[in-house]
Amino acid sequence: MLRRGLLSWVSRVGGVLVLLCCSLSLLYVMTCSPPLSADPPLSLALPRSGSSHASLGPGTGRGGAGHAQSGGPPGSYQVLLQEREEQHGLHISSLKKQISQLKEALQESSQQLKGVQESLKRASGGPSEGQEAGAGSQGGFPGENQGAKSQQADLQDFLRSQAAKAEVSVGVRLPSEYAVLPFESFTLQKVYQLETGLTRHPEEKPVRRDKREALGEVLETALHSLNTPTGETERTSKVYTPSDFIEGITRTEKDKGTLYELTFRGEAAQEFRRLVFFRPFGPLMKVSNEQVDTSNVPINIIVPLSKRTDKFKHFMTNFREVCVRQDGRVHLTVVYFGTEQMSEVRSTLENTSREANFKNFTLLQLDEEFSRGRGLDVGARAWKGGNVLLFFCDVDIYFTADFLNSCRLNTQPGRKVFYPVLFSQYNPTLIYGGPEHIPPVEQQLAIKKDTGFWRDFGFGMTCQYRSDFINIGGFDIDIKGWGG
Repeated sequence: MLRRGLLSWVSRVGGVLVLLCCSLSLLYVMTCSPPLSADPPLSLALPRSGSSHASLGPGTGRGGAGHAQSGGPPGSYQVLLQEREEQHGLHISSLKKQISQLKEALQESSQQLKGVQESLKRASGGPSEGQEAGAGSQGGFPGENQGAKSQQADLQDFLRSQAAKAEVSVGVRLPSEYAVLPFESFTLQKVYQLETGLTRHPEEKPVRRDKREALGEVLETALHSLNTPTGETERTSKVYTPSDFIEGITRTEKDKGTLYELTFRGEAAQEFRRLVFFRPFGPLMKVSNEQVDTSNVPINIIVPLSKRTDKFKHFMTNFREVCVRQDGRVHLTVVYFGTEQMSEVRSTLENTSREANFKNFTLLQLDEEFSRGRGLDVGARAWKGGNVLLFFCDVDIYFTADFLNSCRLNTQPGRKVFYPVLFSQYNPTLIYGGPEHIPPVEQQLAIKKDTGFWRDFGFGMTCQYRSDFINIGGFDIDIKGWGG
């Protein structure tokens, strides 16, 4: 009887224990599972290609922060771990890159400092470097460690001085409003910019990888700082996530560093947290020191042409002065379309040849409809003298001898091509109030907002080697007219 009662009691206790274990396991799973909310994980702080995560509403004011909306079904815990691991990997690689750059800068600065110290010692008659090395060799590694610590301290002092000189905590006196550096505003998804560049978009997703990674690193650092307070005044019971981020502003002082100000929602309704970061620029580093000889680098200037003989005469006047008299290392290739006014173009070239003793020109005729791309392609392939530097030019372009040197210095076969940004002048008749008031061409070369604009959307003028032009397949000759 006692044995039967004991077995019954043991079975009941076992059942209660099993039920209790199941309850605790269920509670643990519910506690550790990611919340099913619209808050994006930390790894999704900034958008990546192919993702469909939180999107922000239209902006207001300069920043234009909006409210996050749900962007798809939540992922599993495994996916979340993988994404966080990827984000941490990117963060670690970014830190390693910065450490490497700082080490190189520190090495360069220490070498420069060492050279200055040596010159001062020689000037004052002090001990030479060899004597100091002999004395220091007795000490061994402690001296090297002390030198490394000194270099690190010097670098820290330099970075702090960069932050102290920048407009971070105190303002600076500026000569006028034109010297003010504007801020760019950014949210989780967009950057609102004043300097739009070629895109012409006042707001856009960061298209450059370096810009995306920079903003993502700042946001990650800010969240880490909020969730790991270092002092009593910073302690909080709230766990901050990317969804608490409202907006940030940033600007770069090109000789000091980049300033970031980020604003987060606080614990109360009208409470906010603002964090300020500064990324100081390191010391200037020498990357290379090379001698470039352009004495044996001729340029083949290719000009497609159809009619426009008056413009061609003006072009040849400037060509004779700049290319023949001043530079002397230029070949001219004219690709003419059609037969009308062909004799005038030939006569202009022959007169220049006779008067300036210039023989380095080629005149090609194509009996077909004008196509700029076709003309440049034919002119480039007609050259048989090796890998020459080409300059694709239009008949209404005015250039100087200094530009020809820039063309040579900014191109390397197989490595670099040069697309100069042209300054496009307005109609001189409108600028100067009538044809009778138009000054000579040399006096019209004033780069002002009243006289023209930078044609940064045009890529028709280019300097590149013939081998590079051939290797990329040349121009699309199916485009007629001025395309190509």
